Amino acid sequence: MVIGAGGLGHIGIQCLVALTPAEIIAVDRNPEALKLAEQCGADHRVEADGGQVDRVRELTGGTGAEAVLDFVGEDDTVRAALAMLAPGGRYDVVGYGGTLTIPTVQLVLGELQVAGNLVGSADDLAALVRLAAAGQVSVRTAFYPLDAANDAIADLEQGRVRGRAILTP
Repeated sequence: MVIGAGGLGHIGIQCLVALTPAEIIAVDRNPEALKLAEQCGADHRVEADGGQVDRVRELTGGTGAEAVLDFVGEDDTVRAALAMLAPGGRYDVVGYGGTLTIPTVQLVLGELQVAGNLVGSADDLAALVRLAAAGQVSVRTAFYPLDAANDAIADLEQGRVRGRAILTP
């Protein structure tokens, strides 16, 4: 499962499609981001509208997701990710800004794994470059002239950017 189908999440979805046989569930609050997730290969789209935990549980036959990649990392997504995780599952946090709070009994009895990742390894980067060179991963971009930096920031804050925002001279 991928939480956040924006600037990094859409790349993560493409990598999962290229490298795994996983059935991918994309969760985002923005319907346009979910459309992008589908274009990138997500099998299911779930709107983060308060019912996402139940919907993911339904899609996974009640067990939850085996792996959750959280590209948002805010308090709401952290709580939802842990609630959507299957026993023995792995939660990888890429985005940051929230607080991870989990009772140790849930962690131990659920045999859960939790990991944080900022940029990956040099090998990860090399693999990503190979996927991009093979046309299996592409970055969706929105270009803004440098003097429109405030517009780019506003569009990011309002969820109007699909993919990555790039300032150009």
